[in-house]
Amino acid sequence: MATPPENASLQTRLAAHASVIGLRRLNGVLPRNRVGIGAGRGLIAGVMAAFGPPLPGTRVARVRTGDVRGEWVRAAGVEFGDKAIYYIHGSGYVVCSARTHRGLASRLSKLSGLPVFLIDYRLAPEHRFPAAADDVEAGYRWLLGNGYRAADLVIGGDSAGGHLALDLLLQNLRNETPQPAGVFMYSPLMDLTLTLAEGRDRVLADPMAPARTGRRLLELYTEGQRADSPRLRLSVPRGAELPPLLVQASAGEMLADDARYVHDMVTAAGGRSELELWPGRIHVFQALPLLVPEAVQALRRTREFIAAALAADASSRTKVS
Repeated sequence: MATPPENASLQTRLAAHASVIGLRRLNGVLPRNRVGIGAGRGLIAGVMAAFGPPLPGTRVARVRTGDVRGEWVRAAGVEFGDKAIYYIHGSGYVVCSARTHRGLASRLSKLSGLPVFLIDYRLAPEHRFPAAADDVEAGYRWLLGNGYRAADLVIGGDSAGGHLALDLLLQNLRNETPQPAGVFMYSPLMDLTLTLAEGRDRVLADPMAPARTGRRLLELYTEGQRADSPRLRLSVPRGAELPPLLVQASAGEMLADDARYVHDMVTAAGGRSELELWPGRIHVFQALPLLVPEAVQALRRTREFIAAALAADASSRTKVS
């Protein structure tokens, strides 16, 4: 198993410093209207394209069927089989898309040898709660209806995608839908009030964006909803049968306490979770390998988790038979 290094590389520290000077200030002043949201979407898309572009030879196949929109991403040499990764992108339910995360998906595909299905869920403010959550659930059910066994799927998600992933697991429990083999989360958002993030941001300012900016984004999705809605303030019941989790975050980022929170909540309920806090302060650094060298090691650790989760389920099936 790969373990996080004790200290961030010089490149990572410089990247965080540059982000404080640039991205944080710009994110803090963008207006919450169509022009501001469009600028924010363009800004993040540019950062993702510059520092985490798709690998050469990556193949992309768009999916548009019924309520499901997304795309299959396969690294060079990866073919379709009976196993896959289902990936849920983040960025506050407002900013990113399947397209912005092609680079990350291509690296996950190359390392795991699996195709990655990126769900392109509807974004706020055009589509408010529960549109994103409903689309994520529809994508999972679509995979199950198209030949994939739940036990042959591993789910991944970053930031708000982590919240959507946990919501999906809880919906599976309520509906008695089979769970995937495992779930990995990068810098997961869990507290949609951003109280945890705000407290952390007061102590050490997040280099990407202030907590108040994140709250403004989330309100575009949650407007009109109670903060304690069971699909917004997620709670794992004791004894819930959940798949194993891998939770990774930067130790100095705004959502580090959210990562601790989901890990503690799952383990307190009797579930299995591994928490890794990597040195540095860049949110979802795994998607930016050209900016943050530690991304490569973290993605390799994810590969180990995916392989172990799928192998463990295959072993349990063999024992039962």
